[in-house]
Amino acid sequence: MPKRILVATYYWPPAGGPGVQRWLKTAQALVQLGHDVEVLTVDPDYATYPLRDKSLMAEANGIAVHATKARDWFGAYQKLTRRKEVPFSGFANQAGKPGPIQRLSRWVRGNFFLPDPRRGWNRYAIAEALRQHAQKPYDLVVTSGPPHSTHLIGLELQRHGLRWWADFRDPWTDIYYYRMFYPSAWARRRDAAMERAVLQQAERVLTVSDDLKRLLVSKVGGDETRFSVVPNGYDPADFNPDAPAPQNAVRTLVYTGTLTLDYPLDALYAALRIYAGQHGALHLIFAGRPAAEAAQALSRLQKELPLSVEFKGYLPHAESVALLQGADALLLLIPELPNNRGILTGKLFEYLGSGRPIWGFGPVDGDANAILQQTCAGGLFDDPQSAADALAQWPAQGADLEARTRYTRLGIARDLSAYFDK
Repeated sequence: MPKRILVATYYWPPAGGPGVQRWLKTAQALVQLGHDVEVLTVDPDYATYPLRDKSLMAEANGIAVHATKARDWFGAYQKLTRRKEVPFSGFANQAGKPGPIQRLSRWVRGNFFLPDPRRGWNRYAIAEALRQHAQKPYDLVVTSGPPHSTHLIGLELQRHGLRWWADFRDPWTDIYYYRMFYPSAWARRRDAAMERAVLQQAERVLTVSDDLKRLLVSKVGGDETRFSVVPNGYDPADFNPDAPAPQNAVRTLVYTGTLTLDYPLDALYAALRIYAGQHGALHLIFAGRPAAEAAQALSRLQKELPLSVEFKGYLPHAESVALLQGADALLLLIPELPNNRGILTGKLFEYLGSGRPIWGFGPVDGDANAILQQTCAGGLFDDPQSAADALAQWPAQGADLEARTRYTRLGIARDLSAYFDK
């Protein structure tokens, strides 16, 4: 039976980056299946996005959006640190040792703005959701985090009688950059209490991977009946089905997204040295925001190896997808962090959708590598020599269309719809 659904998400076009894609695409797919989907988000004039991509606004056409004011501490952060940029997740654009002002501002954020500074949006969002619900009731509210303060909107709406599901794209208190905020013991307890309240009270908790599901279930006594894995996916419409096979003069490896110092960079550098020394030239293209230290290390490598490195910066989504389809192989790196077996980035599924081979480093027993093996799309490694040997022998093609079809946004939306009446 079709449902009237409100999706509360801070990240919505013109916001750019991976946080937008999950519900932008899922909302469209649910509409295709006959559901009435509306979005509750922050007015772009009051939002602080690390990235903006106005090209995505066309993809949001046809979905009713309710945008509200917000109070956001990141404006003060920018003034305090004299930085023009909003911090990326994990401070990818602020790598290296933070200075005194940065450490102070991170400490303030980690101890006074709980669970995160974007909580300043909540009271406006709650008021607007209740106003819209009074005019035409919703069957279900879904909150998407990070920012995990968005889940507190759902918690409050549930107290007013609305059905509410919480969607976790990433962990909360276990997210890899949590320690960078220097939280006190009191702040950790407070954050954990809010996290536990959300996990206990939500009618259903959605997660992107089996390992993240296991982590969240462990926080509420191990009962997983309300927890469901809804992986990220890709939209076939984003890709050109008639794209010609790559004809690069030099074997080209493409990486998209952020690249922090938590990624397995030493293993990557070692594999590049081995490959270039044994098999010849290689061209690397990075589209996104690598940490300065990583960019510098790669620039040094190209001076000693038959290796060329190109940094394109952040690209609009359509250009990024075209870049993937023109690569000989795609580089995937999973951060070296606790609980990294369950990291399934949206990037992985866009890589799958491109049909190009996927190669990189990460837990060989993790959820990401399991999907690569299952779809015959490629693989992850933990040994540079084995990785270099595999790259030299890599097939010309990645996952075929049939293997990757189960990860289309429409297919995932169908699986999600099956829970609506349960």
